[in-house]
Order: sequence, then C-alpha cells, then structure tokens
Amino acid sequence: MYVEFYKLTGRPFQLTPDPRFYFDSSTHRKAMAYLTYGLNQGEGFIIVTGEIGAGKTTLVGHLFDELDRDRYVASKVVTTQLNADDTLRMVASGFGLPTEGADKATLLQRIESFLRGQARSGKRALLIIDEAQNLPKGALEELRMLSNFQDSGRALLQSFLLGQPEFRDKWALDPDLEQLRQRVIATHHLSTMTAEETEHYIRHRMELVGWQGDPEFTPDAFQAIFEYTGGLPRKLNTLCSRILLYGALEELRKITGEVVLEVIADLERDNRAAAKAREEAQKTSEEVSALKAHLDDELSAKAASLNGSGHPLASLSEIERRLAVLEEYVRLHDQTIKQALEIAAKWLAQEGQEGEADGRES
Repeated sequence: MYVEFYKLTGRPFQLTPDPRFYFDSSTHRKAMAYLTYGLNQGEGFIIVTGEIGAGKTTLVGHLFDELDRDRYVASKVVTTQLNADDTLRMVASGFGLPTEGADKATLLQRIESFLRGQARSGKRALLIIDEAQNLPKGALEELRMLSNFQDSGRALLQSFLLGQPEFRDKWALDPDLEQLRQRVIATHHLSTMTAEETEHYIRHRMELVGWQGDPEFTPDAFQAIFEYTGGLPRKLNTLCSRILLYGALEELRKITGEVVLEVIADLERDNRAAAKAREEAQKTSEEVSALKAHLDDELSAKAASLNGSGHPLASLSEIERRLAVLEEYVRLHDQTIKQALEIAAKWLAQEGQEGEADGRES
C-alpha cells in the first residue's frame, strides 16, 4: 500500500536480508575489513557475531556479491541444533553433493573429492554457517576437521561462522575448542548504529527505492526512531515499515516525531497482545501435554491390571470415561491451533496489505 502511495519502486524496509540494501556503517565497514583480510588469507575460520537483526547475513551476502564467481564456489548452511553427522550432511548438500544413505566416512570422502576438484579448476571453496551458536561442540569439531583438507600446502576450504553474542563466548572460552581457536584468523562483533548513522541508514534505503523526499522525515522523527530501535537494523526495518504504512493510511506527506511515537505505541500494543497470546498458547500446550501424559498413564495402568486376567477390556463406564478424556484433549488441541492461527493472521496482516499493493504495481 505505501509503495504505491509514495510512488516507490519497492519496499525499502523488508525483513528478508538483501545485500542490495547493504549500508556501510562504521561497524559494518570494520567488519568488511576483517572479512576481506581473512578472505585474502585463504584459510581458517572467520567469525562474525552480533545481536539478532544486527545485519550479519546481509554483511556476508554483500561480501559474496563482490566475489568473482569464476574463482569462488560457496555453500551456506543455516543451523538448527544440528549434530555432527547432520552438519556434514548439510555441508555436502550445500555443495550439491548426494547425501541420501551415506555414512560419515562416505560424506567426508565426497566432500574432500569435491574440494580437490574445485581446487584443480582454480576455484576456492567457501562455507558459510549461519546461526553458529546452535552448533554443539561435536559439530564445530567436524567443521575444524574439514579445515584440515589441503592440497600442496593450501587449504581447500575456508569457513565463515555467523552467530549471536553467546557464540563469541562459546568459541573463545570453551577449553575443548582450543584447536578451533587456533584456526580463527579474523573475527568481529557487530555493534549497533549511532543516531547519525541511523538517519543515513533510513535515507539510504529509501533512496534505493526511488524516494524523492515524499514523505519528509523531520529531525525529531529520526531521533524518536533511533531512541526506540537503538540503531539495530532489523528493529529499524520493522518500525520504519509500520511508519510508512501508517503514513499512507493517513495520507501523510510529513513524518514527525509525534507520528513516530504514535506508531510506536501501536506497535507496542501489538507486541503485548502477541506476547500474551503466545503465553496463553504455551500454557494451553502444556495443559494438553499434561492431560495426554495422564491419559497415557491411565491406559497403561488399565492394560496392566487386565493383562492375563481374562476380564473384559473395560466396562461401558470405563469406555465413556476414556472418551470424555479424549474429547477434552481434542478440545484443548483445537483451541491451541485456533490461537496460533489468530496470532499468525495478525502478524501477516500488514505484509499481506503491502504484498497486494506490490502485486498491483507489477
């Protein structure tokens, strides 16, 4: 909706990481320097950490957009509590290697063969591990072992580990990861942007989608945005997207501090409502789990008491009781699903409006 109203060519504050919108803040500039240095070394691990939404994925995406595709081949793995073998499987799959039915030894052999083939063709292999804080030590050790693959004294694989702040302490302090630490050649922790950088960030993204000053942002609007978001990119994107939507609905040509504060108040109300709904859904889910466990115990006890006795499986009243328990379980389960759908519908309402407007433009 706001894209059409303000005559923009796209959405400047979408949450999906997009290297095209990379903004060269001081912390990102320093990170790029470390990444470039590490890349030039051609070996080991390069680690980038930062808060959720600090721009880690966009940063590395920007770096790889600058790479010569004829010289590099890259694989990206997003971790979700992978164990060691799963990690190898994901790495192999990321490089386009078959993994079905393969054991660990086979996976390692296929990965090494692939890396050697790339090296012979003059290409360097890069591995990007996102959400690295989820990796257990066993998985990190497997990644370290992959860094041992060499050809004529040259490493065949270089890895980029992207993680949240807790990963910084994990790899730096855990005594079991000493060998990994010895292979880390560059690291940087992304900080948030300053108030001045926040304003430039907003202008930069708006200008990339054809902004010509409509709507106008007043100085107090930029200040209010910074004070609420603390200069964190993802939080900035969420708030600014809501501001533009509000401005389009109200047909505003100027975004003031007062407008920003009103949008923030609406956003906070939505956040509280969503948090309450999630809390209620969690509570209901726990009640359902407890009820199911109780039912399982009851049925197990009943089966044990009837085992070998020759007694009928259950009286009519017992069957009715169990049916009543099952009906209660189904009712609570349906309630949980309904609440989850209501939450999802609310969260998607804004994106749906904007997507419809974008569709009309295209």
